[in-house]
Amino acid sequence: MATIQWFPGHMTRAKRQIQEKLKLIDIAIELLDARVPMSSRNPMIDDVLMNKPRLVLLNKADLADPDVTREWVAHFAEAGIEAVQIDSVSGEGVRSIPERAKHALRAKIEAQLRKGMNPRAVRALIVGIPNVGKSTLINRLAGRHVAATGDKPGVTKGQQWIKTGGDLELLDTPGILWPKFDDEQVGYRLAAIGSINDQILQVEDVAFHAIRYLSAAYPDRLMERYELDAVPANEAEPHDIVDVMERIGRKRGCLQSGGSVNLEKASMVVLRDLRGGKLGRISLERPEPQTQPQPLESTREG
Repeated sequence: MATIQWFPGHMTRAKRQIQEKLKLIDIAIELLDARVPMSSRNPMIDDVLMNKPRLVLLNKADLADPDVTREWVAHFAEAGIEAVQIDSVSGEGVRSIPERAKHALRAKIEAQLRKGMNPRAVRALIVGIPNVGKSTLINRLAGRHVAATGDKPGVTKGQQWIKTGGDLELLDTPGILWPKFDDEQVGYRLAAIGSINDQILQVEDVAFHAIRYLSAAYPDRLMERYELDAVPANEAEPHDIVDVMERIGRKRGCLQSGGSVNLEKASMVVLRDLRGGKLGRISLERPEPQTQPQPLESTREG
């Protein structure tokens, strides 16, 4: 199976534009997908943002396994990183963001007050990989529709300043992936949640990896959703996973001429259900010692 890579030209421009705007930014708000917190952390971002203060948000927490999300919050905390669960669609947790941003900048704000200066609105940069919910979050913070949203990556193509009406001004940026995934599993996880354009993928490969993980981590969800008697356990063989895909395809009527299963259609059924929460609240990775994030010194300013 081919290694997943995707780095459109507008992402290269976005990286350069972010670096050019850094002097105008007080804090970076980094959105991660709560279902894949480590896989959705762009390793380029730390280099791009350098020492800017950081607020990390675990978005789409409503789609993630709550027990696993709590593990991730604790995991980030061990590295001195505050990770906040939010759901930008419903607004859960969003109201706390302006105050959390000011808290991260408290040393700078207090220094301005001591000098008799009246602190201006906090200027925040919104960063994250494609389809992580940046535009939805911005619209929620602004209280109006100011940023284009969509259920596919690549909706945001430029940068724009957005006033929220309070003590926070936002700079939206296009989602940035990195040129190559050193761990192909990262690419498959991101593809499974829809952060990579389906048109450049073999959806059967993505669904294969998703089903293999779900069979081990959430077998009951698969059996209930697709009315299956059983699914293979850990370390399932490829032919076992193909058998599951074929059984799902037959249950969902994904048949082609001759009565065989159209695996591409069956794969899209699984991926749509996974992305839409039809399989329940699912996380596709758990914290492990080797995934320990680097401490973000900027989040502990002051």
